Amino acid sequence: MKVLWTKHAEERQKEWERKIGITQLEIEGLVKKPEQIVPGDLGAFVAQTRSRNGLLRVPFKETEAGRKILTVYWTSKVERYWSEK
Repeated sequence: MKVLWTKHAEERQKEWERKIGITQLEIEGLVKKPEQIVPGDLGAFVAQTRSRNGLLRVPFKETEAGRKILTVYWTSKVERYWSEK
């Protein structure tokens, strides 16, 4: 599966790498094999995994070319976003 990056997602990943060490390779691994996928906004999906005592979330869209990453972020609010279904 091919992973495509938007400019915004690349910028956000670099910010999170400086803050808490989230690498581009880690994000691509998450998008390819997420612990969980939940519905996002505007027809997007969110790949997520528990990481660093929080939740790493990567909204993406499925395209013919592959999964296009829209943004990247980490949150401590696991209970808010994690789906137990």
